[in-house]
Amino acid sequence: MNTVISKDGTKIAYDRVGQGPSLILVTGAFSYRKFPAQVQLANLLSEHFTVYNYDRRGRGDSEDKPSYAIEREMEDLQAMIDEAGGSAYVWGLSSGAVLALQTAARGANIKKLVLHEPPFVVDDEGHQPPGDLLKQVSMLISSNRRGEAVKYFMTKGMGAPSFVVNMMKVMPGVWSKLKAVAHTLPYDAALLDGYMDGKALPSKLWGAVTMPTLVIEGTESPVALRHGAQALAGVLPNARLLSKKGLGHTQKLDAPKISSELITFFLDNR
Repeated sequence: MNTVISKDGTKIAYDRVGQGPSLILVTGAFSYRKFPAQVQLANLLSEHFTVYNYDRRGRGDSEDKPSYAIEREMEDLQAMIDEAGGSAYVWGLSSGAVLALQTAARGANIKKLVLHEPPFVVDDEGHQPPGDLLKQVSMLISSNRRGEAVKYFMTKGMGAPSFVVNMMKVMPGVWSKLKAVAHTLPYDAALLDGYMDGKALPSKLWGAVTMPTLVIEGTESPVALRHGAQALAGVLPNARLLSKKGLGHTQKLDAPKISSELITFFLDNR
């Protein structure tokens, strides 16, 4: 394990594997650097890149601060880019894709960017999260109701069926791991606040994100996720959309398929 100090003094933990151009992996809700599929993805990519697989603030071995702000997470990613040599390729998944996008818009030196199913809700098709998701999740965490926060975020926020959550509760180790990072769910909700209300994405909001960008969607994914990815690819200045079966993230990540697409995109000289 390695660590880097973010701008506000928070210690951020990461693993570094492989050799080659720097590539930073940014996880989504509930994920952390030791998540099995995340480790597999990092190892597959390490054949071509120096991979920086880090724990977002408050997760795994990374520290946290009492008051959260999106800007602090952007500073964490910037600290990782600095640690990687000052520039890097970046892959972000789900809320991690939103974090990567916002950091890129602030001027971070990202050579190429992959945004993997950012959970934007841009119309009224598919699952519609409640408008007060951030408020409700924050309230549950502040009252130390971690299990309820996990269930609420997964069912109301992500649209998972209740029976799936109930199955997770009886799976050895699974529920305890979810509850262990439950206090970071308001962080994910804050990143998504204002982008899940069924409105079109503002066309000029991310005009500074001019690096080559790949937006990924799995053809098996829920319609709301797919429409969000399609909309984002349409508003970014230098983006293209990749739609392919097996690239969704609502079930287990298919690390071999994902790594193959990332290697092709990042190593393409165009």
